[in-house]
Amino acid sequence: MGSTVLSLRIDGELLDRLREHAAKRGMSVQDYVVRTLIRDDFDERFKAAVDETEKFYGPAGPTATRDPIT
Repeated sequence: MGSTVLSLRIDGELLDRLREHAAKRGMSVQDYVVRTLIRDDFDERFKAAVDETEKFYGPAGPTATRDPIT
């Protein structure tokens, strides 16, 4: 997978906050933003998968119809 340049114009205050968050994690601003975008994308895909599972099994999941083990 190759890389592509994405140029953003952001507020100076936001950039300062991004620098602070990135510095706390020992990261560059670029790496921090990319990791944040990747995490957000994962969260959206995970939620979509959960929603599809709930459509198939119902909101309680596949074990809801089983009797509890006693």
